Amino acid sequence: MDIIMLRQAAGSERAPARAGILDFRPVCRVLVALAAALIWTSPAPAQEVEPAPPAARTQREMTVDSLSVVKVRSKAVANARSSRTLGTQREGTGVVIDGKGLVMTIGYLIIEAENVELSTADGRVFPATVVGYDNVTGLGLIRALTPLPIKPADFGQSELAAVRELVLIVGFDGVAPAYIVSKRPFVGYWEYLLDEAIYTAPATVNWSGAALLSRDGKLLGIGSLVVGDAMGARSNVPGNMFVPIDVLKPVLGDFIANGKSTSPPRPWIGINTQEVQGNLIVTRVSPEGPADDGGVAVGDVIVGIGGQQIKGQADFYSKLWGRGKAGVEVQLDVLKGNRVEKYEIKSMNREEYFRPRPTY
Repeated sequence: MDIIMLRQAAGSERAPARAGILDFRPVCRVLVALAAALIWTSPAPAQEVEPAPPAARTQREMTVDSLSVVKVRSKAVANARSSRTLGTQREGTGVVIDGKGLVMTIGYLIIEAENVELSTADGRVFPATVVGYDNVTGLGLIRALTPLPIKPADFGQSELAAVRELVLIVGFDGVAPAYIVSKRPFVGYWEYLLDEAIYTAPATVNWSGAALLSRDGKLLGIGSLVVGDAMGARSNVPGNMFVPIDVLKPVLGDFIANGKSTSPPRPWIGINTQEVQGNLIVTRVSPEGPADDGGVAVGDVIVGIGGQQIKGQADFYSKLWGRGKAGVEVQLDVLKGNRVEKYEIKSMNREEYFRPRPTY
């Protein structure tokens, strides 16, 4: 699945996850209230030697205005390839990260965007422009065209965030306490992989682009998805997945200067897959993408790449990306019926698949 399918990924899990939220709402209210009390009133554990900030804010004082977030609205270009899965009108949260109006969000909110606007909790609206989108991390950057009356967020260290740590999920519409319940790889079926993602519970709505903040208000991650397995594949615990802030730090300078990382783009072929016993069943082919042009169809079973057997989605991505940079020829070994056929696919840079904003 191309990254424009990210909303589809969220949508495919959203119904059961939201149903879970409604079913467990009374329990979640108790847990949230307890978490809030613990976050802001409990003493530090004995092993912690660093004192609490002398002017720590209470939960009541931790309003959306004070937490460096804005509402993001975007409208896609008229012929956007992503409209089929993301719609033309998109809405989520952005996190202000510098004093010059730079805002970070989850990338699928701004892919193929023609118009972007930011708004504060008091309803003021600020025009903005897309700085860029990073295919590897899935994060996007926006810049307000006029100054934002919001203090930037301070970056934390997501690698130091511990499982069972109490955190805040801050969206444009409010603040929700939660726990980090796991840190592990995330493998997306749209040719997307994070070596380590942050998972929180209980689940919250309006996660798209939301800020994940530590107890001391430092930014740990950006909201990406609602999931049904926050504590692991067999957990059946609804929660949210966040892209850790640490993955952005190495490329942020290039991102701001060039709108993207200067690293060679990965090869992309434009398929969604479902892993079954190590093989990949093709569930969607991006129209007019490399796999579509090469004859791959929904229902095909990918069993290897370049003659090498694959062992699941993560292994497939590793082998695909290891072929070279975008544009390299890729041979897929595809099971059709009772025989394996070989398909020659000319990969491309995923960014070139999207339609740009028109210039006049």
